[in-house]
Amino acid sequence: MPRRQQPTARQERLGAELRKLREAAGLKGREAAALLGTDSAQMSQIEAGTAGVSEERVRRLAAQYACTDEALVEALVGMATDRTRGWWEEYRGQLPTPFMDLPELEHHADYRWDVEFLHVPGLLQTADYARSLFAYVNPEFPTSDVEHWVDHRMKRRVIIERADPVPYEAVVHEAALRIRVGDRTAARAQLARVLELSEAEHVTVRVIPFDLDDFGGAGSAMVYAGGPVPRLDTVVRDGPSGPVFIDAEAQLSRYRTLFRRVEAVSLDPDRSRDFIHRLAKEM
Repeated sequence: MPRRQQPTARQERLGAELRKLREAAGLKGREAAALLGTDSAQMSQIEAGTAGVSEERVRRLAAQYACTDEALVEALVGMATDRTRGWWEEYRGQLPTPFMDLPELEHHADYRWDVEFLHVPGLLQTADYARSLFAYVNPEFPTSDVEHWVDHRMKRRVIIERADPVPYEAVVHEAALRIRVGDRTAARAQLARVLELSEAEHVTVRVIPFDLDDFGGAGSAMVYAGGPVPRLDTVVRDGPSGPVFIDAEAQLSRYRTLFRRVEAVSLDPDRSRDFIHRLAKEM
C-alpha cells in the first residue's frame, strides 16, 4: 500500500488512537510491529496516518493491546475501512487542507454542538451573510475566491438538511445576532434563517443575552463533534492558520463540561426564538 503524502485528520486520528492503545499496553513500537510481522518504520507510518491499516490488523492490535472496549474497536475498524470521498474533495487545492478535514469530520459525526459569540454559526448562515463575512475578513480575496468559500460553507449545511440529519445544538450570544455582517436587509434574512432552522426537531438554538450575571464565556467559538464513542469526540477551535482539532481525553472532558455550563445559563429554545423574533423586529 503506497504511503500517503498528506493524510486527512481522520486518518491521523486513527493512527493516534492506535498509538494510545499501544502505549497504554506498555509496548514499544518495534514490539507492536513484530505482532503484525512488519518493521518499526511501517508501524510508525500506521500510527502517523501515512499508511493504511486493514480491519484484520486493527482487530489483531486491539487484542494484543488487551483493549476490551468493543464499541471503540468497532469504531476504529470503521475508520480504517472507510473509503468515503465526499463533496469536499472538489475543493482540494482550492482551500487549505484543514477545510477539507472539517466537513469530513462533520459527515461522520453522531451529533454536533456549537458555541458562538461574534458570528452566527456557520451551519446556520445564509449565503449573503457568509459572503459578507469572508469578504470583510479577507479583503484581498478576489470575488472568485470568496465564492469558493461561500459555496464550501453552504455545502457543509448538508449535515442538518439531509434526510438523516445530525442532531445539532447551537448556543449563540446576543452579540453574534446583533452584529450586522451585511446590511439591514441581510441581517433580517439571517435571523429569519436561524428561526426557520430552529423549528426543526433535530436543531436546537439557544441564546445567551447580554443581560446575564456571572457569565465568563467559553474563551472563544467552539465546535464539538460527537464520535461513535466519547473517546472519539473532537473539538474544533479557530487557529491562526484555520481550524485546530483537539482530541486529548482530558481536553474533551473539559470542553464537554464547558459546553454544558454555557448551555445551562442560556435561554431555553422557546424563549430563544422569542428573543430572536424581537431582535428581528428591531432591525
